[in-house]
Amino acid sequence: MMQTPLKRVRGHGSAKSGTEHFWMQRLTAIALAPLGIWFVYSLLTLIGMEHAGVAEWMRHPVNGTLLALLAGTVFYHSKLGIQVVIEDYVHAEWLKFTSLILNNFIHVLLGVAAVISVLRVAFGG
Repeated sequence: MMQTPLKRVRGHGSAKSGTEHFWMQRLTAIALAPLGIWFVYSLLTLIGMEHAGVAEWMRHPVNGTLLALLAGTVFYHSKLGIQVVIEDYVHAEWLKFTSLILNNFIHVLLGVAAVISVLRVAFGG
């Protein structure tokens, strides 16, 4: 059957969600670069400090905010990356579906727990 190249590919294009996923991975990676540098520098300055000193450091508004941003960004970036691996390498549909749900659930759970932990220390809880 004779078909034009356009006719052959119509209906086989993008699912319209790949671009957003791609950009979110890139944006979170860009955000993680300065956050990661800040975090490593901060850890080096905290060497030898007692628990009370680290807690006081976390209570500083800038440090608490950056820690919460780091936690949220790390877990979101990780979720996106693992989602790509699952979509590319898990071929059984039931296992792919289950894995994607577990990926979302685990990353939200860990991200929320991390942010709550930072907030509890930052607010003296």
